Order: sequence, then C-alpha cells, then structure tokens
Amino acid sequence: MALHNHPQRHLGMGLRSLRRTSAAPASAGEATAVATATQAYVFAGLRLLTGFVFLWAFLDKAFGLGYATGSGKGWIDGGSPTKGFLGGVAVGPMESTFHAWAGAAWADWLFMLGLLGIGLALIAGIGLRLAAIAGTAMMALMWIAEWPPAKHLSDGSASMSTNPFADYHLVYAVVLIGLAAVGAGATWGLARAWARLPFVSRNRWLM
Repeated sequence: MALHNHPQRHLGMGLRSLRRTSAAPASAGEATAVATATQAYVFAGLRLLTGFVFLWAFLDKAFGLGYATGSGKGWIDGGSPTKGFLGGVAVGPMESTFHAWAGAAWADWLFMLGLLGIGLALIAGIGLRLAAIAGTAMMALMWIAEWPPAKHLSDGSASMSTNPFADYHLVYAVVLIGLAAVGAGATWGLARAWARLPFVSRNRWLM
C-alpha cells in the first residue's frame, strides 16, 4: 500500500509546484503594472507642480499679487517683469548685456509669454517637448544671470553662492527634459487627445 501511495504524493507535490510556478509570473506582472502606474502618477504630480511654479510666476508678475511682485507693480500696471532682475545682475560674462536688456519691451514679452506658455503646457500635459526646449533656454539664461561659479560680485562683495554649478535653475531644466522624455502628459493630462490631432500627428515635435 505504501508503494501505491507514493505516486499520488509525488503527483500532488507536482501539482502544487506547478500552481506556485504559474502564479509567480502573474504576481510579477501585477507588481510591474503597479510600479508603472505609480511612476506615471509621480511624474504627473511633478509635472503639475512644476507647471504651477511657472504659471504662478506669470500671474504674480502680470497682476502684482503681492508675493514676488508687489500690489500695483504688476505688468498690467506698467511695471516691467525683467527690469528688476536683469537690472540687478552684478556678476558674470553677460552682466552688461543683461543690463541693456532690462526693461526692454521685447524682453518683457518674451519672458512673460515663456512663463505662460511653459506653465500652461505643463498643466495641460501637451507640447512638453517645446516646453522643455523653451524652459531649458530660459533657465540657462537665468543661471548665467546669477552666475553661481562666482565667489564675489563685480563690486568685490561676497556673492553668497552656495554651489559653483548646480542650482535650482539646472534642476528645473532637468525636470522639464525628463517630463518630456517620459511623456508625462498622458496621466492627468491631455497628451493622448493632443496626439490624435492631425497637425500634431504630422509634426511629432509638437508632442
């Protein structure tokens, strides 16, 4: 009787082993799906927060909401969104150039349209490639204006720079490039509907 029972025990063990083996890939697949969904939500959240940074900067400078731009000093009140920042550049290879640009109408318009366009693109999740290019160019110019490598300003005073290279402008630029690279507009955004538009499907650089 013992000899007759052995095959049954082996068969049962084999079936249990097969069940465990077949269940493993399903669990791995589910874990991968959960991880992918989590990453999509994280990138979408990062996209929205970054978009709000740019959009809020536009609104505050345009309407003088009392944060970085005082009430009554907004763009609509006749203030210049570039005069204070560019006019205050005190170090770097483009110091005199930025002083010449400060307060110029074309500089104000380019700066404000850049903030608005990048902010809206990120919030909506569309045109992220263009937003990444425009945002990186803007951050590069602002990095040069602040010129973190300098320990001292042109007048000899301490620059108060905390890092000779990496600062928040570079971080924003990398974030913009990363969001465009991963297609972060598909979650909590209009990227899929945007991609189906005929002129976008014909011009992939608009994605």
